[in-house]
Amino acid sequence: MWRHAPSLLVPWVVSSISLGTACSKSGDSPNQTEPVIQPAPAGVQQAKIKVDNKGFTPSEVKLEKGKSAELVFVRTSDETCAKQVVFPELKIEKDLPLNTPVRIEIPTTDARTLTFQCGMAMYKSAVLIQ
Repeated sequence: MWRHAPSLLVPWVVSSISLGTACSKSGDSPNQTEPVIQPAPAGVQQAKIKVDNKGFTPSEVKLEKGKSAELVFVRTSDETCAKQVVFPELKIEKDLPLNTPVRIEIPTTDARTLTFQCGMAMYKSAVLIQ
């Protein structure tokens, strides 16, 4: 009678281990990978702005006055009205293709706050030059 009992336990143990492995989330990977953003040239400030269904992240960027600067926008969602970025004071309008870095040089000669927004002005953010 005991000779058969160990063989009955083996399938249950193997099944339990398999179930535990199948439920593990350690192997999960995101469906989208963000594009690689090349670093700015030496001496140039660079800030990355993520654009998605929540708008612009971060909502505020600080730059050092007098030091060359660029913002790199990456739109990661099609479910947003922010398919364009507009800097009203600078008269800059740029389309934001999905998962494509878009670089915009920001003049930093004067200390000021610049607003940037989506094409419909629903999402707004700021660049603080100090």
